[in-house]
Amino acid sequence: MQAGESKTGIDARGGSTTTAVVDVATENDQEAAGFWKPDPRSAKQLRRAKRKERRARRSPRHRFILRALALAAFLLMFQAGWSYVHALTAPGTDPWSARSVEWVRDHGGGGIVNRIEHWWYTNHPPPVGGRPEHGLPKSNALGGDAVSKHAKPVNTPVPTAPPAPPHLAPPGNLPSFTTPLPGEGVWSPTGRTVKGLPSVFTTFMRPDPVHTSLVTGIAWMDTKLLRGVFVPGLQEPGGGPSPWGAQIPQDQRAGLVAAFNSGFKMSGARGGYYTDGQMVKPLRDGAASLVILQDGAINVGTWGRDFAMDPNIKTVRQNLDLMVDGGQEVPGLDSEANDKWGATLGNKVFVWRSAVGVDAQGGLIFVGGNGLNAKTLGDVLVRAGAVRAMELDINSQWVSYYTYDQVYPYDATAVQGHKLLPDMQRGEDRYLQPSERDFFALFAR
Repeated sequence: MQAGESKTGIDARGGSTTTAVVDVATENDQEAAGFWKPDPRSAKQLRRAKRKERRARRSPRHRFILRALALAAFLLMFQAGWSYVHALTAPGTDPWSARSVEWVRDHGGGGIVNRIEHWWYTNHPPPVGGRPEHGLPKSNALGGDAVSKHAKPVNTPVPTAPPAPPHLAPPGNLPSFTTPLPGEGVWSPTGRTVKGLPSVFTTFMRPDPVHTSLVTGIAWMDTKLLRGVFVPGLQEPGGGPSPWGAQIPQDQRAGLVAAFNSGFKMSGARGGYYTDGQMVKPLRDGAASLVILQDGAINVGTWGRDFAMDPNIKTVRQNLDLMVDGGQEVPGLDSEANDKWGATLGNKVFVWRSAVGVDAQGGLIFVGGNGLNAKTLGDVLVRAGAVRAMELDINSQWVSYYTYDQVYPYDATAVQGHKLLPDMQRGEDRYLQPSERDFFALFAR
């Protein structure tokens, strides 16, 4: 057979079949014959070889650019990682989950977090109907007398009972939104007394006639017996004096009666902040404002209408717009907007919310609970007698209200907090150690 000829075979039936076309020279060429053998390298080794070949073909300029980009990516990841670790390990009481969410918000992910939260709450609304699983909460019994920093010791016996200190009349019971449960809307004195008189009353009620398994907590505080103090947090509202180190210090706890959360982070509060002679964040005319005077008197209203700057003002903390004005809900609470009271979630989302207001005689009212939207929160405030009220913070991690009681009879500074609602998530010691966010505390006068 000559070179280039083909081999043919004869099958058993006499037909011919071509089995292969083989070049004789190829048969004698061992190097060429090896071409037809399978490559002994694995697929992984082949991929590595191809990458190595591509890198070898790159120009020095191309390699420099890729290395520079890789270094930049590493530095960005390192910086982000360091920032996240710093956020998780910073002083304060916020759990890692809340710190993680806030870190994402502060680093450009606010829109993503808002959409996720909005989707979650919209698709997991509160149950319709039913009754509270454990019934209405019970108010804690009255505690011992809070010790005012300004109290004067009595050195001689008083033959007759001293006159009662100035105080407000206790509030009237609240009408329910639905067939009331036993004790619903009925005020009970709780917490430490001031000069023998109860200074805080609490009650509980269902916030609307539809979601009847939910319970909202309401606290009323006697501003004649109590003085207010604003305590800046470690991070919020940011800047300004912070003489107490973001907590209620030990030497102030003998007179401590109650404490509750403040408003939104300043980035979302649409307002400003002033304290102790410093305009830390510019105040906005028309903003809802909680104002504390030099003597500790507390009021809620609109800046520029109800209040104007004068030397008697100690603190102004603004948050959004009023929810209740003139004893009535302001228009728009039931809208879909989120620019006034919903912020990240919108007005109609049912979520943990809180608010503070004042009644006609000047008593301070706190409302907080789960499954509230802007409209139902306003409804409860009006039922509670608020003539002006502003929203505070929302979401389960931030809504907190505590009354305090003395742990040891011989040490008035040893106190224990009691939650307004048992399902408030934060511990009773939240404001007894440094807190990331600002809050308000009430003390005996």
